[in-house]
Amino acid sequence: MRTSPMLHQPSSDYNPPSSLSTTQVIFRITLIIMVWEFIIMLALGSLTIDVGIYWLATLDIFILSTLSAPCIYLWVIRPFTQARDQAIMQIHYLAHTDPLTQLANRRGLTICLEKLVALTNNHDISGAVLLIDLDGFKVINDIEGHAAGDAVLVKIAQRLHNHIRPEDSVGRLGGDEFMVLLTNLNSDEEISQDFAMQVANQLCDKIKEPIAFENRLLNVGASIGIRILGFEELDTDKAIKDADTAMYFAKQAGKSCAVVYTQHH
Repeated sequence: MRTSPMLHQPSSDYNPPSSLSTTQVIFRITLIIMVWEFIIMLALGSLTIDVGIYWLATLDIFILSTLSAPCIYLWVIRPFTQARDQAIMQIHYLAHTDPLTQLANRRGLTICLEKLVALTNNHDISGAVLLIDLDGFKVINDIEGHAAGDAVLVKIAQRLHNHIRPEDSVGRLGGDEFMVLLTNLNSDEEISQDFAMQVANQLCDKIKEPIAFENRLLNVGASIGIRILGFEELDTDKAIKDADTAMYFAKQAGKSCAVVYTQHH
């Protein structure tokens, strides 16, 4: 599905090179042509053979185009296209990345989930959707302030990012909701469920670890709903809905735990 939880996006501190302005483009092209034309005219002026004005002009144009074209490409065209390509990459990054946590945002996660669902529907592989809702976050956000809430979200994002496999995906849906997508699970449904539950429990334990903020410790938990993919055909909306249902039962069970969705739900 991908090889990085960051969805191949540029780093947040990446700044694309500035594109050449119209004035700079005109100046550089004009300068290149003037310099080479000056050199060519000096060289042609030293000829002792009279080749005629027509052939002299033809030779001048041929030499000028041959010498100036590579310079125009290297000094004008390549910098312009590189800046354009990097700007497109940066736009793509901003469109698919949560600005606070630097994880994939809802749009980026939707793209990953669509790919995962398609793979599990069409191939003999399985996966899982882990829908994570933080327990106790609203209290911190209301009492400690938004700065504390943001610090918690950033720290939780780092923990999720650091404790999933390279082939899996993680992102923030919004608010205090995160999503982890597991891929390449076992072809046996029960084994896949056990593995997804093991991952979810590990994430619950990491999330529960205290978070230091301005000389005090903040604590949150996580309720996780799990939807296994690959053993029945379904779409992305159904996968998210089922994971959300399982997460509801996790909260009903006392929070800070994980529940796998089953048909009995």
